[in-house]
Amino acid sequence: MTTRVDLTGAFWRKSSYSNGDGGNCVEVARGVSGVVPVRDSKQSGSGDPVLVFPAGGWGAFMAAVKGGRL
Repeated sequence: MTTRVDLTGAFWRKSSYSNGDGGNCVEVARGVSGVVPVRDSKQSGSGDPVLVFPAGGWGAFMAAVKGGRL
């Protein structure tokens, strides 16, 4: 299923685990209502793929990671 999400107002940030050389990094965006867009930093063009997660699901995922359950 393909759903279009307007990412015009997205503010992208790299993972804190990024090594800074533009390599294998994950970027997460804020500024998009109700969802959390995630992309590969090497694929940051406007037409490149983005995974979009429901905000609640992303929050649960992050809580599980931080809590050591994943």
